Amino acid sequence: MTLAVPSDQFLLQLDQLNVGNRARIESIDWAVLDDGEGSRLRNFGFDEGVTVEPLHQGPFGRDPLAVRVGRMTVAIRRSHARAIRVVPAA
Repeated sequence: MTLAVPSDQFLLQLDQLNVGNRARIESIDWAVLDDGEGSRLRNFGFDEGVTVEPLHQGPFGRDPLAVRVGRMTVAIRRSHARAIRVVPAA
């Protein structure tokens, strides 16, 4: 059995996903986040395979970004959302 690997053309950064659209986290670039930031995201449930949905963007510079992760709503910085690559839901 072979695993399907999504094409890069279908991957978006989480901050590029439109509000209200769901997506599955494909990868997180932990290297660009410091230890505290990465730990915080993990504690909030951000991990590969998890479904996320942007709910709201802040008024100034669209920061912070409110994201639904499971049953929880989390506010994250746009710079952190750029480290998260997602595959939009069909």
